[in-house]
Amino acid sequence: MAVPAVLQPGEVVGGRYEIVAPISSGAMGAVFRARGDGGDVALKLLTNPGQSARFDIESRLLGRLSHPRVVDVIDHGSDDAHDWLAMELIRGADLRAVLAERGSPGLPPAEVLKIAGQAAEALEYVHGEQVVHRDVKPHNLIASDGGVVLVDFGVAREATDAAGTRGIGTPRYMAPEVLVGEGVSARSDVFGLAATVWALLAGSPPAYGDPEPLPGVEPELEQALRRALDPRPEHRFGSVAALAAALGSPVESAAGRTLAASLPGTEGADVLESIVRTAAGVFDAAAASIALIDHTTGELVYHAAWGALAEETVGIRLTPGQGLAGAAVAALEPVMAPDCRADERFAAAVAAGIGYVPNTMLVVPLARAGVAVGALSILDRRDGEALDQADVARAQLFAELALAVL
Repeated sequence: MAVPAVLQPGEVVGGRYEIVAPISSGAMGAVFRARGDGGDVALKLLTNPGQSARFDIESRLLGRLSHPRVVDVIDHGSDDAHDWLAMELIRGADLRAVLAERGSPGLPPAEVLKIAGQAAEALEYVHGEQVVHRDVKPHNLIASDGGVVLVDFGVAREATDAAGTRGIGTPRYMAPEVLVGEGVSARSDVFGLAATVWALLAGSPPAYGDPEPLPGVEPELEQALRRALDPRPEHRFGSVAALAAALGSPVESAAGRTLAASLPGTEGADVLESIVRTAAGVFDAAAASIALIDHTTGELVYHAAWGALAEETVGIRLTPGQGLAGAAVAALEPVMAPDCRADERFAAAVAAGIGYVPNTMLVVPLARAGVAVGALSILDRRDGEALDQADVARAQLFAELALAVL
């Protein structure tokens, strides 16, 4: 579905959001100020219909984040004309505008370091939830009355154009591995944060490789930024918290809502939560879960989950053989569903009851000596691509970890 380049004030999206005025636009999305029942929101509309699956996956995941320094996703959905995402409308100016207005050429170092600590707090939280921002830059940090807020997680920003090249993020702020189309990680955001801090100090982002010296800053600060800007991810700081500490702005807290959930009384619940959280991170998935067989009834019971609607997933029961997980357990073989909705084994009614109908799914059985004890499920790669047979071996390693815990 396509979105008009310009929506006029008064037009209604999703039956409940009235367009007030445009805020920004890019190749993949347009953001408008809109009015809903609860007040004004920032409404993002997808402008590339080929990215609808990714938009839906990202919207579900981001809607579960909750942190004072991260923009709240209020609502998301689609209709015949639009895919849309309603976000909290942050009152304030983005740091690009602040730099343009007050930079001479940069901002005072003490102010920049305070900003760095607040941005690191937001990023440390989202990284703990296995989310990588991918596009940290002054444009996506809003200076509000309560401090800096991280916005625009770039839902559906990644695309392949007709020439086959990938366009992700903003040059000179995005890490080299992102620029050349390699995998992203938390260290990609370490680079983005360092480039942002450099730009706020110098007035412009650093050049790749060997940026010009930073005037008027302590040598230790410049040395820390240069380490964080290393083209090789493994040579950077391992986390944004480590970068912030090196800059003298330690992260105060990364506390917020967790995306993991487990069934009360489950033995080893914390470790099972860690396994599904890590599995989701490795696969860049929107959700992951572990179900165990109740040997009294033969049902599969979901004991641990991470990601979109994790709390709603935990405790769900499947009758023997029901759904993709039931099929994997019955056959003692991995089950791959590139398109869940077209797979007759998919428990569509159960998924609809939870509130999350995935696009693609991989299930591997947990089995000991040829006897099934449960299943591990991976749902929806966040780039919108299908999980495939190449992912099976890695998923089975996580299944082995779960068995070791059990």
